[in-house]
Amino acid sequence: MNRDEVLGILRERILAFATLRVSRAQAEDLTQEVLVVLHEKYLKVADLTELVPLAFQILRFKMLDAHRKSLRRGEYNQESVDDLPLADPGDDPATQLDQKQRVDRLLAAMAQLGERCRELFKWKLEGKSFPEIQKLMGQNSINTIYTWDLRCRKQLLSLMGGSWE
Repeated sequence: MNRDEVLGILRERILAFATLRVSRAQAEDLTQEVLVVLHEKYLKVADLTELVPLAFQILRFKMLDAHRKSLRRGEYNQESVDDLPLADPGDDPATQLDQKQRVDRLLAAMAQLGERCRELFKWKLEGKSFPEIQKLMGQNSINTIYTWDLRCRKQLLSLMGGSWE
């Protein structure tokens, strides 16, 4: 029997032994690593009676090394991500209630504002610039728009109770 046939038989025995102790994918990797070491460092060992104990000693060292590496990385007792419950992307109920109350206060305050202030806020929320709002409101001076904006914001703040929160 030549060395390739011996290594083929040995590969199956190493894989079966490793599969009993680790996952199939990891056993395949370990078997491959053992065969690489045998090929690179122990090329002169050809007899099956010498090759089997040597291969299993290398396998045990490789398995211990993989175990230590997984312990060091914190992978040993790690849970699968698929088993963990999904986090709720929504806010907690207290935050939702707080936000709803703020929106209700804002809507109530907006309803008390004059028509000019409501239009000004509507155009600002639509993303219009002050020069565009100036044209929409038919004003000659942009400073008038700035003044109205300041007064409307102050009025809205006072209607909200003096605080945005």
